Amino acid sequence: MLISDDSSRSPLYAVIDLGSNSFHMLITRQLADSVQVVDKVKRKVRLASGLDKNNTLSEQAIARGLECLSFFAERLQDIPKDNIRIVATATVRLAKNRDAFLSKANKVLGNKITLLSGEQEAQYIYQGVAHTNCCSNKRFVIDIGGASTELIVGSGICPKKVISLNLGCVTFNNQFFADNKLNKINFERAINAAKTVILPCQQAFKTIGWQTVLGGSGIMQALAEMLMFVNKPTLISYDFLLDTQQQLMQCQTIKAIKLAGLSSDRTPVIASGLAILIAIFESFAIKQLQLSSGALREGLLYEMLPGNAKLNIRQRTVNSLMQRYHVDNQHAQNVKKQANTLFQSFAKPWQLDENNSFELLKAGCELHEIGLLLEFKHHQKHNAYIIENAELPGFDQADRQLLKALVKLYKGDIDITLLEQSATDSQTAGYLLAIIRLAVILCRRRKDDVLPHYQSNIENDVIHIHLPADWLSKHPLIADELQQENNHLKLLGLQLQVH
Repeated sequence: MLISDDSSRSPLYAVIDLGSNSFHMLITRQLADSVQVVDKVKRKVRLASGLDKNNTLSEQAIARGLECLSFFAERLQDIPKDNIRIVATATVRLAKNRDAFLSKANKVLGNKITLLSGEQEAQYIYQGVAHTNCCSNKRFVIDIGGASTELIVGSGICPKKVISLNLGCVTFNNQFFADNKLNKINFERAINAAKTVILPCQQAFKTIGWQTVLGGSGIMQALAEMLMFVNKPTLISYDFLLDTQQQLMQCQTIKAIKLAGLSSDRTPVIASGLAILIAIFESFAIKQLQLSSGALREGLLYEMLPGNAKLNIRQRTVNSLMQRYHVDNQHAQNVKKQANTLFQSFAKPWQLDENNSFELLKAGCELHEIGLLLEFKHHQKHNAYIIENAELPGFDQADRQLLKALVKLYKGDIDITLLEQSATDSQTAGYLLAIIRLAVILCRRRKDDVLPHYQSNIENDVIHIHLPADWLSKHPLIADELQQENNHLKLLGLQLQVH
């Protein structure tokens, strides 16, 4: 295999997770100060279903696992051993014959497998969430696996309380849905059993507290896919969980499950996973859960990458995109500077806070020209396409929606339907859009020494910008665009007056 010079400077990294339900392999490389996913392989091994009452793995389950690892082994041949992490989790922890399985698995892979304790697994899950989601608040992280569930509360990249519980969608499926029936009795038994396991740690977690709830395991991804299928934000609410439970009970049996947006490979354990998640929501009075873009594998990966722990995940992503699409960095920073100036002027009358929406505004300023590399005429559409489809560690689905609206509508006609998103309310989104649009117009000359000192303020949804008369006369294009902008801003319920 030929490797270019660029690839040799961005070595490959591999992480393999021998989960209780699925085996996963993630292969990445460092590119433009960020992480690029090169390959993902997932196989439904359902190792946990091979545990008998004595916690002995069946020969059939071991054979399924070894066959899967033989597929992975071929791909690992091109990756330095120091850049590989392979871990086993709950089912292997529980198995009495785990040593026999691990010995055979090590030979197949040619690399040593690390058996994680429940606490270690929880810590890596939290690190994966912290490195791929930008949130300064206290986080409550939930990860439901095939044989265990990890609960973590932390702030920044530091977990404060971690626990691994013997709750898993595969093991619970065998215990409470073995008869294949989806009825109220089976759901209640599963939910109550999960609550009993959760109860001893309930108060300790509530005492620490949290502002944001995140989850990224299979059950949460399946539910998010159902929401995306009907064009809804991937915010999983308690009401949505109960509604999904009702839909499942209407199917009557697991084999008959057909829910819009739910893939067939997720149907065997959707009921048991849902029951565990409902129990967690009720035990901790959770109203809403946000899908995380990272978990165990990402936590293991970022531990290997040199110097990444200290970098802001969002800024690393933005820098990578700017470099990859050859964005004019000086101009982008000028636009961001002007947007910040306008934001500070308008913050009080518009009740704007320097929160997540403000961070997305700044990211929008830096990324508003990423589509120019493809072509000028439709570059705003290209902007939106890239934001919608690129790997964006640190930006969740709701963040993408607002960021997409800002980079697509930063000039020209305004489609107000794009401002209906879940990162913030539509009025705030409109205010942020007005700010980035004005900042871009003011930076039309693409030089940081052109703009004079000016004043701006808000009176009853009228934006006032005070510029020197001689400057306006010397910059007729900018003056004309500011005048035309007033017509666009009317769609946002705003007016613009230039003095």
